[in-house]
Parts: sequence; C-alpha cells; structure tokens
Amino acid sequence: MAPKISVCWTKLPPSFLLPSISRRSIQSIHPPRPSRFNNHPDLPVLTSSSTAALERKAYTLPLRTGLLAIKKGMTALYDPDSGKRTPCTVLQLDRCQVIAHKTRRKNGYFAVQVGSGHKEPRNVTRPQLGHFSANGVSPKRHVSEFRVRGEEGLLGVGEVLGAGWFQEGQFVDARANCRGMGFAGGMKRHGFSGQPASHGISLTHRAMGSAGQSQGGGSRVLPGKKMPGRMGGQQVTTQNVKVLKVDEEKGIIVLNGNISGPDKTIVKLQDAIKKPWPAISSSPPPTPTFAGAVEAAAAAR
Repeated sequence: MAPKISVCWTKLPPSFLLPSISRRSIQSIHPPRPSRFNNHPDLPVLTSSSTAALERKAYTLPLRTGLLAIKKGMTALYDPDSGKRTPCTVLQLDRCQVIAHKTRRKNGYFAVQVGSGHKEPRNVTRPQLGHFSANGVSPKRHVSEFRVRGEEGLLGVGEVLGAGWFQEGQFVDARANCRGMGFAGGMKRHGFSGQPASHGISLTHRAMGSAGQSQGGGSRVLPGKKMPGRMGGQQVTTQNVKVLKVDEEKGIIVLNGNISGPDKTIVKLQDAIKKPWPAISSSPPPTPTFAGAVEAAAAAR
C-alpha cells in the first residue's frame, strides 16, 4: 500500500502557478478625460442647478403673499359724472391669517401658508390639529400657499391680513375653480360641429365620430384626443384685474369685471405679475382692536 502524502493547505503554490482570474466590472474602457477648455474663469455659470432654476423663476414670482377671499356675488358701480356702468365682483375676507412659512433651506423655495375661515377642532384630523397648534393658530377651513420671491416676503406667523392688504387702483391676479358642468359631450365640451342632420345619419347627430385610425395609425387612441368627459371644475386664473373699492372695516374687496366660479367659492388674490408692483409696504396694516378703539374715543373727547 502506497504511503500517504501529507498536504498542507495553508501554504499555497507560487502565484505564477495559480490560474489567472479576471474580475469583471462595469468600469468604462474609455475613462473621461478632463477638458482644458472648461477651466476658464470667463465661462458662464452652469444653468442646470436648482439655484439657477430659482433665479430664472424669480422674475415671475410676486414680492409678497396673497389672500384668500370668498366670492359673494356680482353688482355694478355707476360713475356719477358720466353715468357709466361698471360690472364688478364683491369678495369678502373671513379671518385670513398666516399659518406657516416655507423656506429655501428647508423646503427648496419661499412661500407663505395662509388660512381662512374657521373649523371646529373636533372636525379636524390630528395631524392638521397639531400643525395649527404648533404655530399658535386656530383651525382654518381653507388653507392655501402663496409663493414669494425672497425671504423679505415672509410674514410673521399669526399675523392677520385684512382688505387693506390691497389698495384701490392696483391690479391683482384672481384664481378660482370654475363652475363644474358635469359629464358633457364633444359638441358642448370642445365645440364639435356634429354629424350631418340628414343623408343617412340616424340617432348620431351629436356623436363625436371616429376616435382614431385603424392599422395604419397603430390601432389606438392618441393621447390628448378631444373626447366627451367631465367639463369644468378646474382652476382658472384671471390676470390683471383692477381693484375698484376696498373696505377695511367690513373686509370687502370689489374687483372689476367677473371672476370664475359660483358664489361662495374661494378666490386666491395676489399682486399681478404682469403689472408694476404696487408702492406699498410688505407688512400688513395694523389690525384695529378694542383697546385701540377705546383709546381713540378717549383722545377724541
């Protein structure tokens, strides 16, 4: 019987006797080389960063926040000299107050969160109730956010905004949800002419017709095809609306012309971006209080 050869597995043979194992990786065989043309101090700053995007959008952002108002209806104003009739929309403010801030360091942009109305605490969810209580503000029925250009447009949390935030003669942008029309056909929703009234057409005079091609067009309906569907109910912005009257005591703002939406709808008002900025301060006017009224009456005596 042949003698056994003792093998020591801790000692490996020389490296040139071991098989070569190539490690696979996803590294490119053509690594990028630094270009000598991209290291000049006169080159413009790259415009693909988030900071550059905010700077480009700064020209279309208002300097200060806006308000939430309730549409009460329409009326008309008459000029006593010429007798000209001007149709107008009446808006009323309901306890409009600053709730929170959005900053660029934390959220990536500057904005002011504004609330309006009142809501019972028992009808508010716990996360929302904690958000209101953390900022020391009573629960609001309507909450919206208004973008501002910089940090100077951020108001103090809890400040009350009245109708005096806007002045007579300035222009604002009004945003509101238009009246919902429900499910509508192609003729009402998109203005289709419909099918012929005679010559073989039966019961399909208001039908849309063909929705797309057959085999030559891919046998599908192209995205964005105008078809029957839900009409209305989306936000509509009316730009460059002139402020005719402002009543700070009653919280009423009268705007020229009509604003989208039915009565009792919420309207977002903010300085018009296509008109010169109004020459007014970014801080709200002082809110009249009972103590201030008593002091004013005592001074008048």
